[in-house]
Amino acid sequence: MTVALADLNRMDLADFEAATGGVFELAPWVAATAHAKRPFATVADLHEAMMAAVQSATHDAQFAFVGNHPDLAGKAARAGAITDESRTEQASAGLDTLSDREFARFHQLNDAYRAKFGFPFIVCVRRHTRDSILHQFERRLQHDVAAEFTTALREIFYITRLRLVATVTGEGVPQVSGRLSTHVLDTHAGHPAVGVGIELYELAGEQAHRIVRTVTNDDGRTDAPLIGGRPLPIGRYELRFALGDHYRSRGVHSGDPPFLDIVPLRFSIAEPEGHYHVPLLCTPWSYSTYRGS
Repeated sequence: MTVALADLNRMDLADFEAATGGVFELAPWVAATAHAKRPFATVADLHEAMMAAVQSATHDAQFAFVGNHPDLAGKAARAGAITDESRTEQASAGLDTLSDREFARFHQLNDAYRAKFGFPFIVCVRRHTRDSILHQFERRLQHDVAAEFTTALREIFYITRLRLVATVTGEGVPQVSGRLSTHVLDTHAGHPAVGVGIELYELAGEQAHRIVRTVTNDDGRTDAPLIGGRPLPIGRYELRFALGDHYRSRGVHSGDPPFLDIVPLRFSIAEPEGHYHVPLLCTPWSYSTYRGS
């Protein structure tokens, strides 16, 4: 359920807390502190006020606030004993479908992290693939406590920004979505390649998980972005273009089997709110790519 910023600005404290209380994990005092700063001109201003409430709190209050967040793929998550917001977010990265071996790995990392820092590992999972989350876990275990506490608060900034944008509508909404697109140009024919089958895979270790299957339209593009309307999860990907089928359908022969059949392009995403355009320029015997705009 969403609420308009204009309506939120007119609410009393109880209604304000009820409307925004799920944005900051088990911390209704954040909403109460922000309520005193009304009215807000933009959604971004509201989020800044809520983050300021956390940043101006005592260290003990901040530490308790961070400690209220659940472990990633932890026992509480498996038992369903976490907030609806956290459950949905962890599911977005597939953390609700881990194998027993994967769960054991997360459990081991959670324990090591808590033993070193005294609070749970926090990452905005909607901005990461599962592989990237594990990389973040291992990298951040090398931090000292002060640096890691700062990192945890920054990740909460990303988490709560996404939650607030899903909750409050109005002017000045922060940028939280990225866009991944492609475009196939048949330089042999001198025009966009129509009807090329495309598959997008997320790479996880040695495995590849298909997340999109589509075809190019009359402009050589796809009707919808490959990923859009949400953050682009940081990680490694592979696009596969069915060039062999495309040229066979045009009566262009480059051998039997064809010289190029399925063309794979491996690339990485590092900017969840960025625009990644990965075009393919192709002939029956060659191809090239670049990061476009």
